[in-house]
Amino acid sequence: METIIVYLDDAAYAQPLLQSMSQAPHAARTHWVVVACAPRITHRVSKWVSNRARENWRSKWADKLFAEALPQLERSGGKVTSLLARGPLAEVVEQLRTELAISPQIVDLRRPKLETQGNAVQVGADMAAPAKLQAGRSFPSLLASLLGLGFLLEEVLQ
Repeated sequence: METIIVYLDDAAYAQPLLQSMSQAPHAARTHWVVVACAPRITHRVSKWVSNRARENWRSKWADKLFAEALPQLERSGGKVTSLLARGPLAEVVEQLRTELAISPQIVDLRRPKLETQGNAVQVGADMAAPAKLQAGRSFPSLLASLLGLGFLLEEVLQ
């Protein structure tokens, strides 16, 4: 039986890819280990939320993700195991390799992210997203330019 580890963080993004993987000829003889990769909680939020509340939120988030994503793989007939990553993925993979005593194939179906000046912009989203980020800066720039032009005209006219 072939073992495949699948990283997930967004069921809607991964749905078409999971569907094509589950329809492959070897899907019925595959052990799918689905690892939920919860979004990071910012340090501002973590100051006000207890570890227990954070873990409860991660568990609920993972349950919702598994409810949306796992039926697709279960229909293929293979064995499906779900796991919530509670640490770095490298440690999770090492733990799985020792438990399974094999070197499984790893498929990363997490939504790709592109960092732009502290704001996460998703690759594949409409291309107007970077323009929207710039739109917030255009008014102050315009105002500063007009004031500078006004001061320049005042100096020239005197």
